[in-house]
Parts: sequence; C-alpha cells; structure tokens
Amino acid sequence: MDLLWGYVTDLLSFLRRASPLGLLLWNQTRQQWTGNKKPRTSTQVREPKLSSNATYESLLGTNKAFPQPIPLPEMVDFLVDVWEQEGFFRSTAPGATSTTSLTWAFLCYLSNFNMGDNIARLRDFVYGNKFRGDATFCPGGSIYPNPKESSLFLSLGHDVDVYFPPRKRSRIGAPFLFRGEIFEQQQPASIEVLPDECLFEVFRRLPGGEDRSICACVSKHWLMLLTSIRNDEICAKKATQSISSEPEEPLLCNKKGEVVGLSGDNNKDKEREGDGYLSRCLEGKKATDVRLASIAVGTGHRGGLGKLSIRGSHSTHGVTTLGFRAIGRCCPSLRVLSLWDVSSVGDEGLYEIANGCPLLEKLDLSKCPAISDDGLIAIAKKCPNLASLTIESCSNIGYKSLQAIGSFCHNLTSVSIKNCPLVGDQGISSLFSSTSCSLTNLKLQGLSISDVSLAVIGHYGKDLTELVLIGLENVKERGFWVMGKGQGLQKLRSFTVTSCQGVTDLSLEAVGKGCPNLKHLCLRKCSSVSDIGLVSFSNSAISLESLQLEECHTITGYGLCHVLFSSGRKLKALSLAKCLGFKDLVFGFPSVVCCTSLRSLSVRNCPGFGNFSMNMLGKLCPHLQHLELNGLHGITDEALLPLIENSVAGLLKVNLGNCVNLTDKVITVLAKLHGVTLEQLNLDGCKKVTDASLVAIADNCLFLRELDASNCEITNSGIAALASALQLNLQILSLSGCSSISDMSLAYLMELGRTLLGLNIQQCNAISGRMVDFLVERLWRCDILS
Repeated sequence: MDLLWGYVTDLLSFLRRASPLGLLLWNQTRQQWTGNKKPRTSTQVREPKLSSNATYESLLGTNKAFPQPIPLPEMVDFLVDVWEQEGFFRSTAPGATSTTSLTWAFLCYLSNFNMGDNIARLRDFVYGNKFRGDATFCPGGSIYPNPKESSLFLSLGHDVDVYFPPRKRSRIGAPFLFRGEIFEQQQPASIEVLPDECLFEVFRRLPGGEDRSICACVSKHWLMLLTSIRNDEICAKKATQSISSEPEEPLLCNKKGEVVGLSGDNNKDKEREGDGYLSRCLEGKKATDVRLASIAVGTGHRGGLGKLSIRGSHSTHGVTTLGFRAIGRCCPSLRVLSLWDVSSVGDEGLYEIANGCPLLEKLDLSKCPAISDDGLIAIAKKCPNLASLTIESCSNIGYKSLQAIGSFCHNLTSVSIKNCPLVGDQGISSLFSSTSCSLTNLKLQGLSISDVSLAVIGHYGKDLTELVLIGLENVKERGFWVMGKGQGLQKLRSFTVTSCQGVTDLSLEAVGKGCPNLKHLCLRKCSSVSDIGLVSFSNSAISLESLQLEECHTITGYGLCHVLFSSGRKLKALSLAKCLGFKDLVFGFPSVVCCTSLRSLSVRNCPGFGNFSMNMLGKLCPHLQHLELNGLHGITDEALLPLIENSVAGLLKVNLGNCVNLTDKVITVLAKLHGVTLEQLNLDGCKKVTDASLVAIADNCLFLRELDASNCEITNSGIAALASALQLNLQILSLSGCSSISDMSLAYLMELGRTLLGLNIQQCNAISGRMVDFLVERLWRCDILS
C-alpha cells in the first residue's frame, strides 16, 4: 500500500489536468465491473457503456441535475471491495483491466477536491478503516452498517455533481447465523468512523454557517467538534454546487499566523455574519454546555451573537468552561456578557472569553464565587473596548483586578461594585488613580471602604457625572466632607446616597459647594440630615433641578418650604416618600414668593402631610403638570382644590391613589379645569368616588388615555357614561375591585373596546366567566386581565 500511495502522489499533478474525465471514467468502469461480476445464469440488465465524450444528460437520460455528489467514503468502500476480490494490478486476475481503469478514474475524480497536502489524511482513512495491521483486507464489505447512513457523510468538495447508481447487494459467502454475540457487541456508529482531524478539515470547508448548523444536529460529538473551529480557521471562499468547465478558484483557508486576502463580497459576508445583532438568554436548567455550543454554532450566520445572559445554572449539568470555550471560539462579535448566580464558572471560562471575544464592551458578574482576580485580569488585558463593569457578590474578586481594569481598559466609563468583601480602599484608589481613568458612572454598595476612598473619588473623579453610594457603614462625616472639598467633582450631575450615616448637615453643604453642576440629589435613609443641612445645600447647589427625599425623618415642612424659596427658579421635580417628620403645623411663609419652575410634585405615604401642607404647595407651585399624592389619608377636597384651581400650566398626569377622603367634588373640578390637557388619571382606592366623577370625565376629558378607577364605587351607569362620550379615546381602563359592575355593562365595554388596548376587570365578582370569554373573543386587540 505504501507503493500505491507513492504512485498516487507522483501522478497527482498529471491527474489534475485530466479531472474533467474523472467522473465519466468512474461511472463507466464501475458499471463495467459491476456488470461483469453479476451471475451469468440470471437475466442481466447491463447499464449503458459510456464513451469518453459522454454528457451528463446522456448518462441520466434526462436533463435533470445529478441527484447528489458521491461521498468519498463511498468511493473508497467500493474500490476496496474491488481490490479485495480482484487483487490490485494483477495481470493474471480476471477483470484486472477494469480494476486498473477504475482506480485511474477514482484518482482523476479525487483530483477535483484539491486535496494537496491532505492526501495523507485520505491514506490514514483507508488504512485506519479498511485494512488490518498486517496489511490484509478486512472482511465485511461496506463501512456502513446501514446503507441509508451513507448520506450522513459529507463530500469533501461541493463543486462536483455526479450520478451514482443504487448500491449493489452485499455478496454473502456463508449462511447467516443468529448468534448472541451479534446483539451483545455494539457496532460503532458510521458517523464516528472518520477521525476528528478529517472531520475538522471537512467542517472548516463547509460553504456557509447554515451547513455547519445542520452538521451540528447530527450528534453531540459533531457539535463539539464544530465549536472547536475558530472563525479565522474557516475557509473564506464559498464552494459552488455545480460543475464548471473552467477551473475554479481554490478555497482560501485562514490559519493561525496567515493573512489571506478576500474579495469585497467575502468581506461583506464576514461583516454581515459577525456584527453581533442577536441576543440569547439561558435561565435555570436550560443553562448547559450543549445549549451554549448550539448557540455558538447557530448564531454565526444569522447576524452573530452580540449579547449573552446566563441566569442560574443546572444543578448537575450546568455551564462549565467547555461551554464558554465554544462561545469564545465561535462568537468573536460578543459585546455583552451577563453571568448571574453561576457558581460552576471560574477563571478558565473568562480566559476563553478574553481570548476569543476581544470586542467585549459590557461585563456583568453576579454571585460568581469561582471567579477571582485572575479571570478579570485576563479580560482587562484582552478586551480593551470594555466600557461597563458590574461586580456583585463575588467573594474572590479584590483590588488586583480593579488595578488591571484601570490600567488596560481605557474606554471604561461605568463601574458598579456591590457586596464584594475583598474590595477595599486599595482597589478603589487603584481604579481611580490610573492615568487612563475616564469613569462617568460609579456605584459602590456594601463595601468595606473608608474615608480614603471618598477622598480619592473627590480628587480624581473629574469625569464623573453620576455617583451612587449605598450602605457604606465605615465612611464617616469626614469622608463626605473631604470628597466635597476635593474640587474634583465639577462635572457631577447626579448624586444618590442611601443608608450612609456619614451624610450630615456639614458634609452635605460641602458636597453642594464642591459640585456646582449638580442637578439631581437623592437622599434615602439619611437620618443625620436635618432642615439646616437641606437649606444650606439648596443655597450652595445653584444648579439643582430635582430633589428626592425618602425616609429622611428629620426633615420637616420648614426645610421643604425654604428649598422651594431658594431653588424656586430652577427646581423642576420634588419627591417625598415615607418621611415621618412632616407635621401639619401652621407657620408663616411669604406668599409673594413662588416656585415657578416646579413641574412635578410627588408625595407618597407621608402620614403627617395634611391640609395645611397641601394648601401651602398649592400656592407656591402654580405651574405643576405632574401631580402624585398617594396614600395621604389626611387631605380632603378643601386642601386639594386650591392647588387645582391655581395651576395655570394645565395638569397632564394626576395620581390620587388611596386618598380615601377625596370625593366627586374635587374630581369634577379637576375634569372641568384640566380636561383639555389631562392624559392620565389614577383614582385607585378613592372609595368616595362614584359614577358622578366618570360622567364629568366623559364630558370634559377629551385627551384622556389612561383611567384607573379600581376599588371605587363605580357601577354600570358610570361605564355607560364613558361609552357614550363622543370624543373620549381611552386606551387603558382599570376597573379592578369594582364589585357593582355586572354583565349589564357588556355592551358598554364593547363600545369602549374600539379603542382599548388594555382592560383590567379582576375581582369584579358580578361579571360572569361567560362574559369574560366573550370579551376576550371579540376584543382581540385588547389585553384583558380577569
């Protein structure tokens, strides 16, 4: 056999010139040999002989295209069958002439595949699958246990279509005996016959991503083998499926260390396949290595994988480094990676992402205890485009990774670190002290940092625009004061502080003076800030536009009133939530001063906020457009009427949820005065509101789009009033908990359904299930909650 392959190699250059004749010679000689070997006693139906100038039409007898290319293993199997019975180049053996010509035709046909240096792989295939160690032929005939399985093999070249007659029957030289060993011994699947090296070369020459996806469906072994092929190892030029008399341009294959020039069309195809348009999310038990491998292979030709999220993992077969190796090798366009509660992935997985996904821009790690500094350092060195980093509850990540991120990621703009016990002052300092630091957004929560970190932020955070500090128990008043005095937060526009006892009146004033461009301030659970600190801050923060106070129990109406006075020309939004310090006490305030810039007012669940406080806001804020008063049991119609009557800009959105003491009187005035501008109205829980309010709304609110009348005293008459409105075009209607609405309102709801996109009739006990089914069937454009 060594002599045979030497003979093949020597004649390969000559055979390429004779390749157009290889197909015809193959069919001709095979038909001759098959016909000569049939028993002479049986009626023989000879296949027509072919001349050297035969055409494909004459071969098939029609003008149809050839049904399929002949797989290379099929040809090898047939040749070995001939060699086994006739001998190779034996002049004395009968049929030697046909054997020689058949071999010649096979070699001519083989030259079409541009095998080149891969002829050794074909030799290994024949030796490994058809010959024993002593160079004798293996009995048993075809390598396919089932002839139908031969279609699972792929041709090494798609540029030749050939006709292949049906396979002949296997010749049985001995009676077939049923033995138990036949059933006990498992025969290897035919798709596993080729070695991985040959399959690798075949797969990398497939013409497109769709073909690779089809091959990935054959077996898990093929799927994993496909994921081992990097994009730069895939052949650049697509193979054709038709025979051309002109020589085709050979496949251009990219290998490591080589640069292959591509045409413009190929460049466009590559760019189209790797733009990263697709997003995939795996949750819980669906997060496995096999699914990740399928995503890696299947998304390449459909726009490329751009965003991958994994939430949770299978308890026993979860995501491991193997799955991330598939993503790293097949998805170079990945830009966003989110790992939440994935304990089975460690630094090795991030190594694969770093080596294969250099375009990564956003990394989100949450509850990944197996990931340490080494994995993040690899990302920092290999992914220079990283712009956003989120780390939450990762117990093995410390200052070394943050130092590498600050040094190598020059495009980093957003960092969020939460509940990481190893991150301290050294990590924050190294992140900010880097010369390439250009952070604009920073969030620190639950870290064991001290005043030193805030001093560094105040000095080096020159590009910060948004700063969020939550639960920093070790930061004292001095830390916030130094941060404000550092004069480095000149560009800061938004500052949010939650549960930080170091925020006091003195430190808040320093922040106001050190941040001249601050527009939004949010204080949550800051019990050390009083009216004095709030007034001092409002006087120094000359650009303040939005103020949000939540659970700040030491702030009262006095401090709020002074904020409205001092920031009256720029403050646009004011929000108060769960502030127990507000008491409905009467105190004097200058009525001539008003906050003309305030457009949004929200007061939620402040039990001490009563009629006097509401009356004061009504006189000080005449240009309100968004009003939210939720859970204020102390206000009545008399307190809200001045605010509604003094509003000159026209209210757009009004939320009066759970204000149990408001009646139809104030709703009627609201509808008449602001019906031309009102777009959203929420009356959920206003138990004294009845059908009279809906009648006023139907008559005056021309542009109302959303109405929530849940848990109100609404009946069928109110629904009828809404349905009879001439110009009302409601899109969202909520009637949840209105027990007086029954099936009698069916016709009215059908009339409203012409424009409705959402209808909530939950807990309407008087409405039957039959009516609900009818509404669901007829109002197919509307989402109905029942």
